[in-house]
Amino acid sequence: MTDNVQHWLILIMRLSGRAGTPRMRIWRALRGLGAVVLRDGVYLLPASPSRREALELQVGAIRELGGNALLIEVDESAIDSVDVLPSLFDRTPDFKALRAAVVDWQQACPQLEEREAQRQLTQLQRRLQGIVEIDFYPGSESKRAVMALADAETVFNRCFVPDEPQPIQAEIPRLDHSAFRGRWWATRRRPWVDRLASAWLIKRFIDPEARFVWLEHPSQCPTDALGFDFDGAHFTHVDDKVTFEVLLASFSLETQAGLSRIAELVHYLDVGGTPVPEAVGLKLMLAGAKERCDDDDALLQHTDMLFDDLYQAYLAGDPNGE
Repeated sequence: MTDNVQHWLILIMRLSGRAGTPRMRIWRALRGLGAVVLRDGVYLLPASPSRREALELQVGAIRELGGNALLIEVDESAIDSVDVLPSLFDRTPDFKALRAAVVDWQQACPQLEEREAQRQLTQLQRRLQGIVEIDFYPGSESKRAVMALADAETVFNRCFVPDEPQPIQAEIPRLDHSAFRGRWWATRRRPWVDRLASAWLIKRFIDPEARFVWLEHPSQCPTDALGFDFDGAHFTHVDDKVTFEVLLASFSLETQAGLSRIAELVHYLDVGGTPVPEAVGLKLMLAGAKERCDDDDALLQHTDMLFDDLYQAYLAGDPNGE
């Protein structure tokens, strides 16, 4: 869209009543895109390139089933009572249902095995992401749901990651890369999102000769090692920044587009906040890598490739195609 006027996509379709199952599949696809029904067989969506492409796929599916479909784009001047549109796309019931599910999970979490608790939490995060993606008029309910998932991440850490660092209040000094070359870096064993991303960042952008020590407990950190992501570490959570973000700021890397995008993702997965579309996918891949790799060095080597690919994808452009 090249102007400031809101544009809309309208899908008009007619499909034989005999196509029951395919009709239901198309209806679910349209609902998943966030389309609302204006009348029987007429659907509305805010216009964007990715939504147009998705609707064009449905048009093709409808025609393959012997139905008729027309997809048109109009601006808001063609729609009467534009002021009622936000109520048509109101996701309040979805967000409230999600928050109720989060409360149920929080109550059950202490009795769950870690893997099952993580699986259920990932499902809730995926559910939030799906609602946010079709929440075209965000309001207070979306913020409450985001906060609820952030609280859920805290509950998970309290149950299964007791050494998760508590944020401190401090100024983040700017550091010279040259003083941090060829060093030992130490963090807690069985690293997860923030530690894995931070270790990748250290190797790729701060200390290419870095070697890592995986600690059973933070108190075991060698005196000559640079600790990260635990209480009392050289680099840890500061104010609202997770360790990855602190490292970015410390070494003046936060303005690099690809790294700043990864920072948003790591922040969301570590402490919650604004959902990032690709976060759940990355979390699943990291979980799979953790299952496959018993050795932390092997795990880091495996996940380094994931972060390399993610970084290159961000440099190449918007992964959503918007």
